[in-house]
Amino acid sequence: MQRVMTKLKKWWPDFNSVVGFFILSVFLITLKTYWAYQTAFSLGAKGVLQQFLLVVNPLPTAIILFGIALYFRGKISYWLMILMNFIQSAWLFANMLYYREFTDFISLNIAKTSGSLSLEKAINGIIQPSDFLVFLDIIILIILLAVHWIKIDPMRVPRRVAMLITILGIVLMGAFFGVASKDRSGLLTRTFDNNYIVKYLGLNEYAAYNLVKTHEQANEVKQAKASDLDQIKQFVNSNKTLANSATYGQAKGKNVIIFHLESFQQFLLDYRWEGQEVTPNLNAFYHDQNTTAFDNFYNEVGQGKTADAELMLETSLFGTSSGSAMTNYGTNNTFQAMPALLKQEGNYTSAAFHGDVGSFWNRDNTYKNWGYDYFFSKAYYQNADNPDYNVGYGMKDKIFLKDTANYMQQLPQPFYSKVITVTNHYPYDLDDKNISINKTNTNDKTVDGYVQTARYLDQAFGEFEQNLKDSGLWDNSMVVLYGDHYGISDNHKDAIAKLIGKKELTPLDLANWQKVPLMIRVPGMQGGINHTYGGEIDVMPTLLGLLGIQDSHLVGFGQDLFSDQNKQIVPFRNGNWVSSEYTKYGSNYYVTATGTKIDPKSDPRAKVAIDAANKYVETSLRSSDKIVQGNLLRFLDKQDVPKNKTKDLSYKKSVGMKKLKHSQKDKTSIVAQNDGNIFAYQTNAPELGGDRQSKQDGEDNTNSTDIATPESILNGHGSDHDK
Repeated sequence: MQRVMTKLKKWWPDFNSVVGFFILSVFLITLKTYWAYQTAFSLGAKGVLQQFLLVVNPLPTAIILFGIALYFRGKISYWLMILMNFIQSAWLFANMLYYREFTDFISLNIAKTSGSLSLEKAINGIIQPSDFLVFLDIIILIILLAVHWIKIDPMRVPRRVAMLITILGIVLMGAFFGVASKDRSGLLTRTFDNNYIVKYLGLNEYAAYNLVKTHEQANEVKQAKASDLDQIKQFVNSNKTLANSATYGQAKGKNVIIFHLESFQQFLLDYRWEGQEVTPNLNAFYHDQNTTAFDNFYNEVGQGKTADAELMLETSLFGTSSGSAMTNYGTNNTFQAMPALLKQEGNYTSAAFHGDVGSFWNRDNTYKNWGYDYFFSKAYYQNADNPDYNVGYGMKDKIFLKDTANYMQQLPQPFYSKVITVTNHYPYDLDDKNISINKTNTNDKTVDGYVQTARYLDQAFGEFEQNLKDSGLWDNSMVVLYGDHYGISDNHKDAIAKLIGKKELTPLDLANWQKVPLMIRVPGMQGGINHTYGGEIDVMPTLLGLLGIQDSHLVGFGQDLFSDQNKQIVPFRNGNWVSSEYTKYGSNYYVTATGTKIDPKSDPRAKVAIDAANKYVETSLRSSDKIVQGNLLRFLDKQDVPKNKTKDLSYKKSVGMKKLKHSQKDKTSIVAQNDGNIFAYQTNAPELGGDRQSKQDGEDNTNSTDIATPESILNGHGSDHDK
């Protein structure tokens, strides 16, 4: 035993030495950071690798920062390590408080502008006694040094040892980044949630990343000038279209309900598998006599995917060439966004609904900047953290939509709302009890489950649609359905060919694979299939036209899809485009109607049209990037920017519920008009007591579920996430 103890002492660090104290400090900061990751944040780490990264990601910066002290000797080196410990602990402490309030991490822009960590708010209950545990080790170390239980080592650490330790920290940082990037490609170039940066790289690395991004953005903004916007406005105004007199104002004064079909592609409409309609409810909506459906409508997203789609729909600006504009610019840029615009022009209430955390794609900050009155994120939903209620990127659609409908019935009318579904998201996994159709047989694991989650989304929409009809919202609302981006990328060519019944795909097939639905139902307005070529950038001016709102002062790059003057040129973020005449795919051009490859040099007429389209696409993308990256809309005249009291908005559940309850005094909501009663929501979600799904097409398994009363919703219905 004595021999064992002797060997242990040989390997156990001597905490009386500088290096021993260094090792102890690194261990303690790593331990408490991991504790905070697990108790104060919701990082969603899954699997052994992600848990491993959570344990080790504090190490590189801790080694580098504590390593600075090793270049000094005596008391200075010890107190420098105490100081470095305090700085990291204070940063950890501040983020714990901020995350509890906003489910996000502190950015430099937020720290400068929001004042969210004021003493007043802290006194009002943000701080919990356990938060101070992050400083406990510092106090203990100071006491141990003060009473000489740990003695100061006067010896200087050899410089080469100090340098090797610094290099070790840098090497570890690079190695962990490599491992993280392999598990999550595009981690820094396609940033959509700060939780991912912290989960994979660490809280300190997130701070460094945010500083770099903030500096880059600040330089772009500094270099921008008002004359840059003037040039862009000339281009935008030259491409404005006249409204269609037959459709202009047809939805004036009506509610707007935008239903986000996650990863849903156009080919799924009317698509049959094994004799069954994959999406019978969406097919019925597609063919409704009051629905105008655009069958040549394309997604135009870049790296920002869903965030790019939202940006285009709400502002008629393109996503940037890299990353997510909502993440990088959504917090502080000036926008002419739909929620604020409709509040100013038509006194609309605005609300967004999403069954995931509010920080995803920086929605919690961007939505405030766009003027959303309410953001019902995951924290608002009953038992939202129940694992059986979630799949992939958030709550299952049927469960999410049940509470969404209840909240929607309480919104003062008219309202503008956006409902974001998530179940039909890659990798298209679904538990057996919710499956109602067999997988396809392309032998591509990524592709074959797609029809199953699409069917589930369709069923969820059918239940939601029925509740709109039951409550009366159906007859007083413009309902808009859109697909945000492709569900199956063109990397799966063999599977795509099997799905659409082709032996081999052409470049035009791949371009058309980017089609997603856009369906707009306006009560009383004759619908039909509209073959106009357009994309997500065109949604905002199209909806404004239907609502009877002039857009002459808006700086955007879309055109009203109902206008006879629409150019019918659809830019893609990579520079490709589709028009009603020609298609650019890579460096080649094709006749859109036939797919025939053409050489513009040998066809003068085609060359003129193609050159004009190329110029239009390039100018549109470049101009939009300048607006977003330079925050050029801040140079607009004040009357051209919708008033938006961003600082007065809060999406914290307790605040939102109080506000919603108070709004019932206006007597304009469905609930207020129904003597305080909510129209019951019907769902067959098995998690809520519904029947197991049937694989027989058309079989009705819909059951009623217990519905919360408005009073119970307003007084605590939802998860305990932000209580």
